[in-house]
Amino acid sequence: MFRPPINRAMRDLDRSFFKKKIEIAAACILDRTKIAACQRKLSQDILRLDRLPPVRSLPPHLVGFEKNARCLLLKPEIRHGADNESSWSPQLKELKDANEVAVVRYELELNYDYWNYHDIMTAILPDSEQSEIPVGFSAVGHVAHLNLRSQYLPYKHLIASVLLDKNPTIRTVINKIDDVGQENEFRTFKYEVLAGPDDMNVQVREQECLFRFDYSKVYWNTRLSTEHHRLVSKFKPGEAVCDVMAGVGPFALPAAKKGVWVWANDLNPDSYTSLVNNAKRNKVSHLVHPFCSDGHTFIQAATSQLLSFSSSSSSASKAATSPDPAFSHTRKPPSRRPPRNRPPPPPSSPPPKTFAHYILNLPATATSFLPSFIGLYAAHHQNLFEPASQHSNKLPMIHVYCFSTKSDDNAAEKVKICKEVSELLGCEIGGSEEEEGVEVWDVRDVAPQKRMFCASFRLPREVAFRTTGG
Repeated sequence: MFRPPINRAMRDLDRSFFKKKIEIAAACILDRTKIAACQRKLSQDILRLDRLPPVRSLPPHLVGFEKNARCLLLKPEIRHGADNESSWSPQLKELKDANEVAVVRYELELNYDYWNYHDIMTAILPDSEQSEIPVGFSAVGHVAHLNLRSQYLPYKHLIASVLLDKNPTIRTVINKIDDVGQENEFRTFKYEVLAGPDDMNVQVREQECLFRFDYSKVYWNTRLSTEHHRLVSKFKPGEAVCDVMAGVGPFALPAAKKGVWVWANDLNPDSYTSLVNNAKRNKVSHLVHPFCSDGHTFIQAATSQLLSFSSSSSSASKAATSPDPAFSHTRKPPSRRPPRNRPPPPPSSPPPKTFAHYILNLPATATSFLPSFIGLYAAHHQNLFEPASQHSNKLPMIHVYCFSTKSDDNAAEKVKICKEVSELLGCEIGGSEEEEGVEVWDVRDVAPQKRMFCASFRLPREVAFRTTGG
C-alpha cells in the first residue's frame, strides 16, 4: 500500500504523477511532553518506514485538539474508530482509557520526494525488465557514470533523471557508449550526457589527497581506490618509486604523502598536466617528479636519471630544494604557516640510487613493457645491489597489472600470468610457492569471465644485469 503508483508507459519523467493518499490510524498525543513516553509504550504499534518520521503535526481535518498536539502514525492493521478497538494493542487501549491519546483517522500523503530511486524505477520499467534494474554507477566527483545494458537504453533518460533527483551529490549523469581505451591509448571513452550539464571537471578525494581533473580527458576508476591503498601501503618513507603509467596520480600522490620519492610518468598530456597540478595542490611537488613520455623508454631513462640524481650528496641536496631542468614543474618553497593538512617535510637525505618499486598500471598492455627491464642495470656494477642475504639494497619489486580469466581459487590464472611474465623476461618467475617476492593479487572482477590481477615480483638479478645477447 505504500508503493508508488505505476505507469509503465512513462518515457518522460512526470514527477507530479507520483502521489498517493493512504488512510491509516494515528495516536493523537494530547500532551506534547508525553510524546517520548507514548512512543516507548507503543513501540510495537508504530508505523516504521524508511524516510518517514512517525511523529507528525496535526493534519487540517483534525479539529478540537490543542495546537501543540502531535500524531503518532500507527501500523495499517490498527484501525481507528470505536468499532475497531479489537485491532488495538493493550498498550494503546490503556493510553486511550487514560485520555493520553485519541485514536484518529490520518490521511498520509506521499509524493515523488518520498520514494527512492528503486521505488520509482520499479513503477516505470516494464515487468520484463524488473529483474536487473540498473542501480550501480561509478561516482567520480559530481559525475555519475553509467554503463547501461542495451535493454535499458530506451529508458536511459528516465533512469538518469531519477538517479539525479535521488542523489544530492550528483549533478551530471553520463552513459559510456564504447569500451574504455577502445579507440585511444589514453583509456578515455566516448560518453553521452543523460542528465545535468556537460561538466566533466571533477574533484575527488582519496587517501587524504585531493584530485582535480577533466574526467572526459583522463582515466580514473573509483573502484580501484582499495587497490591504490593496498599497493601504497607497501612503500616506505625515503624509498623511490617509479610509476610508469601514473595517470593523474592515484598511486604517486598518496605515496609522496608518506615521504616517498616518486618518478611519475604518463603518455597522456592531459593526465600529465593534472598530475603536475595535483602534486602542487597536495603540496608534494618536492617529492613527485612528473614526466610525459613513452613508458618503454621511461623505465630505463628514469632508472638512469635516479642514479645520476643521487650521484653525489651535494647535487642531491640541491635537487631536494630546487628544480632540476629535466623536471617539468616548478616547486615553491614551503609556507611558513603550517597548513591544516601538513605535507610531508622535505627529506633530510637525498633519494636512494635505485627504485624500490616499479608500477605498471595499464592492465590491457602492461606486460608488454616488461622487456624494458631486461639489462636495466647492465651498464652498472652488480655491487649496486648487495646480496639478498644482507637485506640492505635489494633489487626492485615490479607490480604489473593485467587481465585474465576467472576461477574460484585463481590457481590457473596465477600459473598463466607467471608463465607470460617469464616468457617476456626470459627468466622463470613464480616457479615455486616459496619463491621470495612473487604474488598474483586478485584486484577485481571487470566482466563475467574477466578479472584484473596485479603480479608483483622482485626483478631477477639475471634479468637486471643481462647484457645484449646474454
